[in-house]
Amino acid sequence: MENQVISTINGAEILAVDREGEIFVPIKPICVALGIEAAPQRDKLQKDEFFNSVGTIIVSTGADGKSYEMYALPLKFIYGWLATINPGKVSGEAREAVTRYRRECYEVLYEHFTASMARTIETNNAEIALLNDLNHAITSEKEAKAQRRKLEQSLEKLRKERLNPQPMLF
Repeated sequence: MENQVISTINGAEILAVDREGEIFVPIKPICVALGIEAAPQRDKLQKDEFFNSVGTIIVSTGADGKSYEMYALPLKFIYGWLATINPGKVSGEAREAVTRYRRECYEVLYEHFTASMARTIETNNAEIALLNDLNHAITSEKEAKAQRRKLEQSLEKLRKERLNPQPMLF
């Protein structure tokens, strides 16, 4: 297991630990950086059905250089946990940053889902336009076939008349 500093928050280094190819981040250094207690956050995560299923205990190096067992989340889920932190419970120095972060998370989610909806609407409209074009082509093809049949019938009639040895009076 290799520890790597991935960020510094309020002077606290945030470590990531590679565990069999998956990157985990201990929550305690983040809590310390935000000025909140780690134990209540760990308890909250362990009571949460989703976070409990992905959280684990890892061995990581603490700020004092010693190895400790720490509760950690996969890096890809840290951002979701951070969005659950109540800005009113963090230190005054971190409050504005947590509030900004939460707002950004909500905006990113909104953009993701509305952009997805916009793409769906756009592709639906493109499909409708193509179906209309196809319908027009089929209609034009049917009209062309009907026109062709009429012309072929007229041509056949003309040829029969031309080859008819009987004189026509009228």
